[in-house]
Amino acid sequence: MRPHLQLFIFIAILTFAQCKKDNVVTKNDLDETLTQLIKDASPNGSLSFFVLPSSSDYASIPQDPSNPLNDAKVQLGRFLFHETHLAEGAKYVSGFHTYSCATCHHPEAGFQAGIRQAISDGGIGFGYKGEGRIPNPDYPLDSMDVQPIRTPSNLNSAFQEVTLWNGQFGGTGMNLGTEASWTAKTPKETNLLGYEGLETQAIAGLNVHRMVVSRSWIESMSIYKELFDAAFPDQLENSRYHRITAGLAIAAYERTLLADQAPFQKWLQGDVSALSTEEKEGATLFFGKANCVTCHTGPALNSMAFYALGIDDLEGSGVYGNFEEDKTNFGRGGFTGKEEDMFKFKVPQLYNLADVNFFGHGGTFKSLEEIIEYKNVAQPTNQNVPASQLAKEFQPLGLTPKEVQALASFIRNGLFDSNLKRYVPQTLPSGYCFPNNDLQSKADMGCN
Repeated sequence: MRPHLQLFIFIAILTFAQCKKDNVVTKNDLDETLTQLIKDASPNGSLSFFVLPSSSDYASIPQDPSNPLNDAKVQLGRFLFHETHLAEGAKYVSGFHTYSCATCHHPEAGFQAGIRQAISDGGIGFGYKGEGRIPNPDYPLDSMDVQPIRTPSNLNSAFQEVTLWNGQFGGTGMNLGTEASWTAKTPKETNLLGYEGLETQAIAGLNVHRMVVSRSWIESMSIYKELFDAAFPDQLENSRYHRITAGLAIAAYERTLLADQAPFQKWLQGDVSALSTEEKEGATLFFGKANCVTCHTGPALNSMAFYALGIDDLEGSGVYGNFEEDKTNFGRGGFTGKEEDMFKFKVPQLYNLADVNFFGHGGTFKSLEEIIEYKNVAQPTNQNVPASQLAKEFQPLGLTPKEVQALASFIRNGLFDSNLKRYVPQTLPSGYCFPNNDLQSKADMGCN
């Protein structure tokens, strides 16, 4: 080989090796600090405590022993969760077949509603930001199915034992001993079935939100019949095609809604380039100075604890319905009836909040920065909440404006899984548009 050619090859190899070396991202002091903070906050001293399982790894996903996951059940639940045909109990004809579970829980809003007050039956349109979904003019306002509190997320809900802001759904675990509150002829009576929160909520929700599971309709559609048969082979036929099994399938699907592709999840598993410097700084605040991890912990960054933070309720302009007699604003106490539980609300999960415009159980905060600053200052705004009920953890954090921004950046970007569409079916067996099927929604979504 000619000497000059050998020299050229040597220089090329050296240059390639140097480029490859330069592109390797290694842990820096910030990564080391964050690693240690997370280990210190973990009961097992490992980063793994905060890792979400893969949505297909059923063995690692928390589940109700009475409702084990299987492929057919999850696929059935995926369809039913989005199935607008189920809306057969609508109050008025124009509402028939126009909404689904996904109306108020869709990926564009991190499986929340995306608006301050969710509207299912009695709403039209799919604009999920601002005042996008509006009342159907055919409906008197007192006939709309609206929520008295901001709709919580279904994302990472496998890490909940009981559900809703007050934890009222779930007939096991921490709700044992609350049987006196499982009022007959109300949705809470569903707790008597003995399922965990997600299953109980899904079963009750079909009735609450005026959806009908019809055996004749299921048997008329081969895909649904086959999936019910495969998902519940041990159920007798007279109970297999039923609201309860439909709810169990929906809950099984909801348990697989995991934000396991978020940058923070990638960082936890070794990709130190997954988070920006600002996001890492925010994460060190989350697990360090701000001590958010005291309440927001585990893989979903949530908990089964209830706290009173003096946040305002869902009320005021643009809120439909009269909730003065509703006990929702009392939080956990409205369910248990215990004085010590009054005004306490469950700690929510924190993933995929980038597309959410309303925060707090009343939807009174318009940005992550606003709610972080509220907790930073620790001055309650809800005059109905006695000072004696406020959580002892509700104390000023001492964060600077730059630190508030960094913490918001970590939550907004580091906890954002950009591929939640993977959980949505391409089409439904019914052929209907989804998550909504009214004329305005079809126009909004370009669905024909």
